[in-house]
Amino acid sequence: MGLTHTLIDVRPLRTSPVFRRLLIGRTASVLGTMMTMVAVMYQVWQSTHSTVWTGAVGLAQALPLIAFGLFAGSLVDRGDRRRLYLASTAGQAACSALLAVQALAGHPPVPVVLALVAAQSAFGAVGGPAAGTFVPRLLAKDQVAAGLALNQIFFQAMLLAGPALGGLVLGWGGVSVCYLVDAVSFGFSFYAAFGLPPLPPEGEQSRAGLRGVLDGLAFLAGHRVVRGALITDLAATVLSMPMSLFPLINAERFGDDPRTLGLFLSALAVGGIAASALSGSLTRLTHPGPVMLCGAAVWGIALALFGLTTNPWAGLGLLVLAGAGDTVSVISRSTIVQTRTPDALLGRVTAAEQIVGQAGPNLGSLRGGLVAGWTSGTTALVSGGLLCVLAVVAVGASTAELRSAKDTDSEPAGAPAAEPPGAPATG
Repeated sequence: MGLTHTLIDVRPLRTSPVFRRLLIGRTASVLGTMMTMVAVMYQVWQSTHSTVWTGAVGLAQALPLIAFGLFAGSLVDRGDRRRLYLASTAGQAACSALLAVQALAGHPPVPVVLALVAAQSAFGAVGGPAAGTFVPRLLAKDQVAAGLALNQIFFQAMLLAGPALGGLVLGWGGVSVCYLVDAVSFGFSFYAAFGLPPLPPEGEQSRAGLRGVLDGLAFLAGHRVVRGALITDLAATVLSMPMSLFPLINAERFGDDPRTLGLFLSALAVGGIAASALSGSLTRLTHPGPVMLCGAAVWGIALALFGLTTNPWAGLGLLVLAGAGDTVSVISRSTIVQTRTPDALLGRVTAAEQIVGQAGPNLGSLRGGLVAGWTSGTTALVSGGLLCVLAVVAVGASTAELRSAKDTDSEPAGAPAAEPPGAPATG
């Protein structure tokens, strides 16, 4: 019985065939997307041999999400989420097919490739918030956290397998084959969502344009629990994202061995998969707030200690621990967002969560690089980890609802906690 409750809760796979089919389809899509990212990086590098242009790939992905994300979330809260997701998936598949066409046509200008990547990301800005509303509608409330944990473990597995498989396919068939595989993978996702029932928002629909966006922001400003969850995630990513520092740390301490660098990059994902696989006891808890805060604190502490270690095996162990803490925090944060946000606002709040997840790591990499340039890799890692822990402590100290199982569990969904007087009505 104890082992059953420790291992990942698979009840959603048994009780909801629709969720099971959707999970398989989206997993195939993530695998294809990871392969495409490898192919895009390779194609841009082969065309330019410039790190500026390869860095622009990440910018092409991030800017559409940041620019259109909240408006896309408002759109999701006005229409049938299933239909919007299907349209978004079809658009992403078309972009992958066009990437394959341009690769077969020869050597197009790099801006053409980046434009297609940006267009695909813009479709994803709609598809992400739409998909983020599915789990609470498909599963019983006591299975939402388990469903999110299943999403997370499959996502982490594809983060590990996707780039490796992409490299193999790239060596065998070239970039065009990677793009075609990605286009086909979106077909699996489309088929899985096609069987969903219509999923219009429950409750008052979002107002059009900027007014709907402002309503969503007013909810985030007034709902202390959801706001605290997103601030915790932003603190963990902006203050302590370590990836940009790995090459420097590897060169300073571990002989610049590329094998060590590769293990550093994989260790975080390994920790995430392990934490997801052993998440059963956590996802059955009714108080995700304290779990989220502890997971984020473990992330920061482990990275600060990694900044001090000189033993590669100890460093790998700390990165595995950091990845586990991050995954626990992500699952708990998503559970808070999914269960504490009224359905009529869930598209906009999920869009904000997606923007934080996309922009936060990029800003964190920039912060780490700047601090390391001014000081050292050790200072950047240690200071970032400690700042993350301080931010988590501040969020927990200022948000009693996140520390209390009773408040987080019993607060009526849709009623902002401690909404300031005169705040505009939310959807």
